[in-house]
Amino acid sequence: MTCTEFLAMLDDLIDDSVTTEMRADLQEHLRGCEHCEVTLNTTRKTIQIYRSHEIYDMPPGLRERLHAAIMARCKKGC
Repeated sequence: MTCTEFLAMLDDLIDDSVTTEMRADLQEHLRGCEHCEVTLNTTRKTIQIYRSHEIYDMPPGLRERLHAAIMARCKKGC
């Protein structure tokens, strides 16, 4: 599994909506990729912080720009 494939499944992993087989593939990738492990942990922590504070709407396009920036960085580093 590549970092790009991992990142494409990140939402499903966090939402616990992946198959047992896919979860095993994702966990295997994490064992060998510190970058994706940090990304997963940071994303989980961000969600935890966000949920513990006032909820607000993201500006239009922010999610897409954020995702594109993460994907671009991953392609450079992996």
